[in-house]
Amino acid sequence: MKKTNFNKKILVALSGGIDSAVAAALLKKQSFNVSGAFMIFQGSKNKNINKCCFPEAQMRARQVAKIINIPFYVFDLRKDFKKEVINHFLKEIKSGFTPNPCVVCNKKIKFGLLLKKALMCGADYLATGHYAKIIQNSKIKNQNDAKKIPLELSENNDPSSKVFKLLKGKDKYKDQSYFLWQLGQQQLSRTIFPLAQYTKKTVKKMAKDFNLPVLEIPESQEICFIESGLEAFLGENIKKNWGDILDEKNNLLGKHPGIYFFTIGQRKNIVPCLENKWKSKGPYFVFKKDAKNNILFVTKNKKKLYKKELIAKNINWVSNKPTKLPLRISAKIRYNQPASKAIIKRTSEKDACKIIFESFQRAITPGQSIVFYQNDEVLGGGIIN
Repeated sequence: MKKTNFNKKILVALSGGIDSAVAAALLKKQSFNVSGAFMIFQGSKNKNINKCCFPEAQMRARQVAKIINIPFYVFDLRKDFKKEVINHFLKEIKSGFTPNPCVVCNKKIKFGLLLKKALMCGADYLATGHYAKIIQNSKIKNQNDAKKIPLELSENNDPSSKVFKLLKGKDKYKDQSYFLWQLGQQQLSRTIFPLAQYTKKTVKKMAKDFNLPVLEIPESQEICFIESGLEAFLGENIKKNWGDILDEKNNLLGKHPGIYFFTIGQRKNIVPCLENKWKSKGPYFVFKKDAKNNILFVTKNKKKLYKKELIAKNINWVSNKPTKLPLRISAKIRYNQPASKAIIKRTSEKDACKIIFESFQRAITPGQSIVFYQNDEVLGGGIIN
């Protein structure tokens, strides 16, 4: 390890969980000048308290910093998180979309505001416990061709002179590159993902070896700022807005309390909204939402949930915008599914693309992210319209 590593200052986002703790310990072991930061997103008096912000989480993060002997900071980001993430989430929901708040949080908060604070505090880089990979100036064919993250950073590491690429992490079951498609060169040039080359199994072993108090912490699969369940959260923050439930033949089946309580492909909670003569004729699935007219469309025909095409807006290209379209890619329309082969084409709109899949996709949902890949590289992504 180069002696100059200590001259590289790295701020690690410590959540109190296992991944960020091991990330910090790895960097400290490699002699970097490491410090840790815990972010408060929501106050403890809020009944929807962010699970990441429990006092216990902050205490664990502080313990981790003490064990590996690094400075520890706490950043109160409640106002920014509410404005950029929670309010944005509610605004999109009211408009009939199903947004992904983790994507927004990564862009606006973790690799936006926190990265800015890190640089203002004199850090050279921000590190997180994401399972993803960043490389520089390389042609990628597959994961085995990808160079290891350059933890030994050269003296002449000028981010402006390099092209940074975002790749999937080694652990295909934990890969989080899907949530990072909105990042660009400025963020990637100042970011390190120490867990890129490791699986979750290995990370757990390292946590034990480092004697970190994080092994028994359960992983949350829910939206972090929603503690009481999505239905309850929406009920507390959005007024009911009753509207018609129609089938594909425009038969009136019943009344819904608000289209924002439903998402494409949903089956749950439809039957209680139906008139008695329709209740036993299901099951019904949501296949379309008309936000302008406040109409929820449902169907018994599952084939109505499958489509091959979509329009994506707010396109972001992580490294380089393709010089030519159409382009063959693979794409994901949600996190917990494999990527499918597709072709991406231009549209008449400047900031939009048309994506045509080779196979049918179930429940393409407006507001969700579609992410474009070529092999293991994240080309970019957009918001399904």
